[in-house]
Amino acid sequence: MTSDGDEDAAIAQLWRQAGGTAAARPPLEVSGPEHVLPSAFAVTALATAAVSLATLAAAELHAARTGTAARAVHVDRSHAALAFRRELYATPVGWEVPPLWDPIAGDYATRDGWIRLHTNYAHHRDPVLRVLGVRPERDALAAAVAKRGGDTLEQEVVGAGGCAAAMRDLDAWRAHAQGRAVATEPLLACDTAEAPPWRPAAAPLPLAGVRVLDLTRVIAGPICTSFLAGWGADVLRVDPPGFADVPALLPETTAGKRRTFLDLRAAAGRATLDELLRGADVLVVGYRGGALERLGLDDAALRGRHPALVVAMLDAYGWSGPWAARRGFDSLVQMSSGIAARGQQVYGSQRPHPLPAQALDHATGYLLAAGVCRALVERLAGRATTVRASLARTAALLVSLGESPDPHTPQPNAGDVARWLEEVPTHWGALRRVRQPGAIAGLEVVRGRSPGPLGSDRAIWSDA
Repeated sequence: MTSDGDEDAAIAQLWRQAGGTAAARPPLEVSGPEHVLPSAFAVTALATAAVSLATLAAAELHAARTGTAARAVHVDRSHAALAFRRELYATPVGWEVPPLWDPIAGDYATRDGWIRLHTNYAHHRDPVLRVLGVRPERDALAAAVAKRGGDTLEQEVVGAGGCAAAMRDLDAWRAHAQGRAVATEPLLACDTAEAPPWRPAAAPLPLAGVRVLDLTRVIAGPICTSFLAGWGADVLRVDPPGFADVPALLPETTAGKRRTFLDLRAAAGRATLDELLRGADVLVVGYRGGALERLGLDDAALRGRHPALVVAMLDAYGWSGPWAARRGFDSLVQMSSGIAARGQQVYGSQRPHPLPAQALDHATGYLLAAGVCRALVERLAGRATTVRASLARTAALLVSLGESPDPHTPQPNAGDVARWLEEVPTHWGALRRVRQPGAIAGLEVVRGRSPGPLGSDRAIWSDA
């Protein structure tokens, strides 16, 4: 994407894909440099478009709830792009966070290419070690992987319950059965059903008074629910008892939310979840396809018991095709979809060259947040929506935006980043972090609950 006209057209297209009409779209001003992050692909354009779409949808919801003209939206490209690296820029003041990555996670040379092994959770690391028959040491792992073919090793690790992705180029992904399946999916798949019209009180913020039940983890889902919390939603995050997520991410991904533990494998936990759903307006789920069904919460059951609920779902590899139920993360989808391979070509690297951010995670989070806001507008008209997104479909969007005309854009310096930082309190101490991007004229993003450990709250709504 190389011109303002291209950018405007891309955002307008995304608005239509989210179900918005030209008449209801709020005014939008975009400013700042076109190229902020060095990348083979137009990552700055993706960040700008995704943040713009979410903020436009929030502004539309505010106008619909208040019966007033939509307020203007402003997005700075630098702010949007740097927010896509917020977990890298989050800086503890007087305390420390653990490393972001497990010591053996990363890219390894195979006999015929490269593979990425994702081992940040013990239940994903253990299958890798069992398949390869080695101790958790990088040198031993590298030696074992070097003897194996990438596709075969990928299949064995995934089959054993682990997470891996062999590197494919763009053409190989287009020809792959899963790549073909994802190419046919909409960016935001929306299914609607009739429901009693929603009659919320007018509110000072777009999502004030909206209850969001958050069953997500890592980055994409928490970005979605953090955005909703920033514009006033009451977000309750639910995790299994004792679950730690990625500890280094918690200061960012728990911001603005209350957090509770529920054992959804137990009848009592499922009953509590159902009670929470009775009081919820929105359910955001980051489970793989089939996971909700195993909990008795398939689409039919959810709609039968909670007909007015807005349901937002995301996964890694899409909702159709042979990999629809496959575990995945941003770094793996970059390997599978040709993004890391194309980066290697553009930069002449010896190794896979990924994006300069977990951009698929962040973009999908904002896109899903846009879907939630638009679904709440539809609720006013008596329609309940289930909206689905995936990292793989977002990867296709990034590729469609074209390659960066300036892949050697300098890395942002400390001054570039400092402009967008704020200091906030957390359970662990003060934290400097990137502020939520996207502005709505006359409205202020709220901080809400301070970041803190999981499971620290009761499984009730804050106003119950």
